[in-house]
Amino acid sequence: MAKNVLNREIEAVNPNEKMVSDITYLWTDEGWLYVAAVMDLCGQKIVGLSMSERMTKDLVINALTDAYQRSGKPKNVILHSDRGSQYCSTDYRNLIKKYEFICSMSRKGNCWDNAPMESFCGKMKCEWLYGKQFKTRQEARAAVFEYIEIFYNRERVHALNGYITPEEYYNNSIKKLNIA
Repeated sequence: MAKNVLNREIEAVNPNEKMVSDITYLWTDEGWLYVAAVMDLCGQKIVGLSMSERMTKDLVINALTDAYQRSGKPKNVILHSDRGSQYCSTDYRNLIKKYEFICSMSRKGNCWDNAPMESFCGKMKCEWLYGKQFKTRQEARAAVFEYIEIFYNRERVHALNGYITPEEYYNNSIKKLNIA
């Protein structure tokens, strides 16, 4: 098991310093749709996403790979998750090493250690998905994608970001790094 390197220090000044990940799930008439996401704590932008009808290690591996590629293949990123079996799998842990990320995991049974992702999952369900009945997993996938890529990252303002969107905050932070 990994140590809690993040240790609830959830502020990140620059992109690719600290990321958090978690899994949530949605009911459809076809069965469960599992959603794994990776959030960069700089602006709370969702940078990695994976969805599947099964909650396997591949779900979190695909979300991590998406985050790694979309974030420009960074190194030395603290990547925090809970201690779920998917995150403890040898394949996932090996991928973290390959990407040169720093693995961090919540203390046993402590959801507060991963509060930004827990909060994101709750917001997605309350703001966007509450009361919706999905006939197919594909309908649910489309709704999750729309929430994250259209609304959450690009339209939803955050008080923590000075009332700008995650995308604006993240991009402004990148510009500051390139100027400095």
